[in-house]
Amino acid sequence: MPLDYMEAPHLTATELEALVNQIGNTPMRQISLVIEGKIRKTHLKLENLNPTGSMKDRTGLALIQYLEKQGRLHEESIVIESSSGNLGVALALQCKAKGYPFVAVIDPKTTQENIFKMKALGAAIEVVCQADAKGGYLLSRLAYVREMCCRDDRYIWTDQYSSPANPLAHYSSTGPEIYHQMGRQVDAIFVPVSTGGTLAGIGRFFREASPSTRIIGVDARGSVVFGTLPAERKLTGIGSSRRSTFLQGSLYDTYILVGDEEAFTFCRALYVSTGIKLGGSSGATLAACARYLADHPSIENVVCVCADRGENYDSSIFNDEWLYQQHVELSRESAGPVEQILPA
Repeated sequence: MPLDYMEAPHLTATELEALVNQIGNTPMRQISLVIEGKIRKTHLKLENLNPTGSMKDRTGLALIQYLEKQGRLHEESIVIESSSGNLGVALALQCKAKGYPFVAVIDPKTTQENIFKMKALGAAIEVVCQADAKGGYLLSRLAYVREMCCRDDRYIWTDQYSSPANPLAHYSSTGPEIYHQMGRQVDAIFVPVSTGGTLAGIGRFFREASPSTRIIGVDARGSVVFGTLPAERKLTGIGSSRRSTFLQGSLYDTYILVGDEEAFTFCRALYVSTGIKLGGSSGATLAACARYLADHPSIENVVCVCADRGENYDSSIFNDEWLYQQHVELSRESAGPVEQILPA
């Protein structure tokens, strides 16, 4: 059940615990992409149906549990994390449920929707406005987090960027769920990348359970996760200004870079055609999948990991005025090889 953020400040301990217990076991939804006149079935792993609306619920839960098992969290602790939005919301829920104060370090690209959600769950917000040398804000956010932790030892950094709990969450839950939901038949799986934890965890699971499954990372054009050149990008929730700590070449087969226009076009086309409203990283993942299917006519059992819900982007991706202000033009060409998206 999605969290009602208008009611979030008044949730009881029992209600918060119930929400935490709903994390994971998200459904799979089949759609069809028409490519060169051929219907290609595609399965969407709908992580938007986690309690706060993204797969970061899995990560947030794992990060807090890991720190608790290490004995690093106590009554005086203040949890702090750098986030472009979704993990901030997920950690806000975890901290409210556990009784820890939480500080989310965000940047100007964080959507107003996610800021509202974090505040509704009791998070304190710190906005870092200085861009880093790579043109993004991640390195600046991380510098701020480190400064706060050095200044006051009550601050405890969950560190989604290097905590082993991040990939482990997806090795132990997301990967196995996909494998069994697909009847153990997965030819290829497309995974959006930011910290790299999701790709590393899912990749490790499938390398052990189904070595023939092709693991494809999906990154934003302008991100440096895979060592490509940095550039300005509008996409949030995917990509990074630094290389991933978690990713090894053995955990994935290849990666595909997707631009802003292409990702946004797929978000909107999917919503119009099927009523499924997903975020920018999901649009990028679907775009990458379409390109891959066009180049591999015989592949059949494919899965796109869809990280979050489109309602987080009502003020951006799904807002015509915002696209105009950002000088983003969506066109038929942005859909690449896809002629049509069908509900099933």
